[in-house]
Amino acid sequence: MRLWQEVSLDKTNIQSKDNSFWYIYHKGGEFRKWYGNLEYLILWKDDGKKIKEQQNSGIQGEKTFSKDGFTWSDITSGIFSARLKPKYHKFDSVNPAGFPTLEVSVECIISYLNSKIVSRLTSVLNPTLHFKVGNLRALPAFRIETQPTVQLIANSLLNISKSDWDSYETSWDFTTLPLLKSEYLHPTLHETYIKLRSHWKEMTLEMQRLEEENNRIFIEAYGLQDELTPDVPLSEITLTCNPYYRYGDKKTEEELEALLLTDTVKELISYAVGCMFGRYSFEKEGPILANQGEKLADFKEKVPGASFLPDEDNIIPILDDEYYTDDIVGRFKEFLKLTFGAETLSENLDFIAGALSKKNEAPEKVIRNYFLRDFYKDHVKMYKKRPIYWLFTSSEKGKVFNALVYMHRYDKTTLAKMRIDYLLDFESKLDSHRSLLEKEITENSKNSGKAESELAILNKKINELVKYDELLQHKADQMIEIDLDDGVVVNYKKFEGLVGKI
Repeated sequence: MRLWQEVSLDKTNIQSKDNSFWYIYHKGGEFRKWYGNLEYLILWKDDGKKIKEQQNSGIQGEKTFSKDGFTWSDITSGIFSARLKPKYHKFDSVNPAGFPTLEVSVECIISYLNSKIVSRLTSVLNPTLHFKVGNLRALPAFRIETQPTVQLIANSLLNISKSDWDSYETSWDFTTLPLLKSEYLHPTLHETYIKLRSHWKEMTLEMQRLEEENNRIFIEAYGLQDELTPDVPLSEITLTCNPYYRYGDKKTEEELEALLLTDTVKELISYAVGCMFGRYSFEKEGPILANQGEKLADFKEKVPGASFLPDEDNIIPILDDEYYTDDIVGRFKEFLKLTFGAETLSENLDFIAGALSKKNEAPEKVIRNYFLRDFYKDHVKMYKKRPIYWLFTSSEKGKVFNALVYMHRYDKTTLAKMRIDYLLDFESKLDSHRSLLEKEITENSKNSGKAESELAILNKKINELVKYDELLQHKADQMIEIDLDDGVVVNYKKFEGLVGKI
């Protein structure tokens, strides 16, 4: 089993239906209704031959894999939630699936299961955290005379939920960042965010209205007007763009809005890094370089005439200053100029810095500190401890040498390039500065306190780089190769000591 981002996209049934290596697999997940929690793949080459060879009891429910159905998480948090299971998706007992046996559509069944009727019944049928297939079978049969209305509402709810799910890069149907879509895009990030936030509010309120209408229909059909109300709180409107669901309803509106703004800016930065590596391009929708071993030439073929090209050597330094032309802050500024315009760069940097930190510091310093201290932690969290951009760092505090590498573009020469073109060159730059400080101390012995203090710090940095170089050279000489099919856990371990801890 793998998160879908770990492997080559061309080896999955996301892109091909013909005997792929990895197939979409439902594995439960957080409380979410209608659509989503689509994150995993399972090894299913040759109809799951390898798995079947290891399973003495065989695979259950295989005949239903090719059917459209509905699914739910075996472990619930108290509120039952059903989601669409498209055809050809696999599932198991942790995330069971159901299929209509009557002349009722899957969408109508999902509407029924997400109604307040079923929410009340599930708490009676099984008050524990688990909700099994037998519990579902004990529910009253679907009974409604206005199926066309239910179908229309269900289609709208599924479309809204899918649109929300696909707005984030952890979805394989992600096309581009919402902030960059033409219907919201303004020259300034501030104006763009205001328009996008307004759209998200409308989406959330429309979903709330539709869910309440859905509840009303079923409550009336079952004659439970005196027992239940159709109301649905905002915290149960399961859209990622809805802060009441995303962060819980225990915070003030001001706190929720601040969290949503910060995360939206972080998603912009993450997408920009994806563009720096060629995984994405704001000039073409969807993943671009998402297969093992792809290079700059592949990007140019897929996005001819692109104005923003990915990093040529697949190594992006993150240092305390702009020592290289492909410095991550420099490239981020270039990204902003091309997407929002050079004229508003200063204003947009201010907006980003304000969302990332409340400290009264220069915007570029705030952004650089974010890359140095927090970007990788956020990336690891976003990708559920299976990062696709790997941080090579000389220390866990990340204050001296750091470089990002996109694992899909990694090859056995990457470490040698990193060592020669970046680490040793950076050490040489610091060494030159050390010579200048030593000269200053010798020539101005009476006023050398500041220089001596700076020299002591610089010596520590150089010593750290020397130690890191020993390990980097050792690993580079091994010409380590990776296989994306092995997953992040196996591949990442090959670079232990060189990369940030997960």
